[in-house]
Amino acid sequence: MPIERFMVAGELEPVSHYCHVVRAGDFIYLSGMVGMRADGTIPADTVSQFEIALKSIDTCLRHAGGRADQVVKVLVFMTDIAERASINPIRQRYFGEHRPASTLVEVKALVDPRMKVEIEAVAYVGS
Repeated sequence: MPIERFMVAGELEPVSHYCHVVRAGDFIYLSGMVGMRADGTIPADTVSQFEIALKSIDTCLRHAGGRADQVVKVLVFMTDIAERASINPIRQRYFGEHRPASTLVEVKALVDPRMKVEIEAVAYVGS
């Protein structure tokens, strides 16, 4: 099974030793994406940060040959779980009828204190 690692042009440079996305056979593993734009700016609100992070997930997923309806697992980290309801409409629009397995965890902090959300995902692209 070949393993391909991708750095996706236009995405935020990793802050450590990792790549944006790995495709291992029929699986695509997406690193945690945050609500920081490639230019380093971070919106103050959770909804905007979630939209940016989900757009990065989608860009990297497509770069590796996947689609939203092939996502089988999502893990969301939030610094304030009370804001969960505000991101649900965005999730519903993105995934539509497809509902991946999902975990939502409140964390004390993310890599930058201005960050409020991080998303990682796994997709299965086999038949």
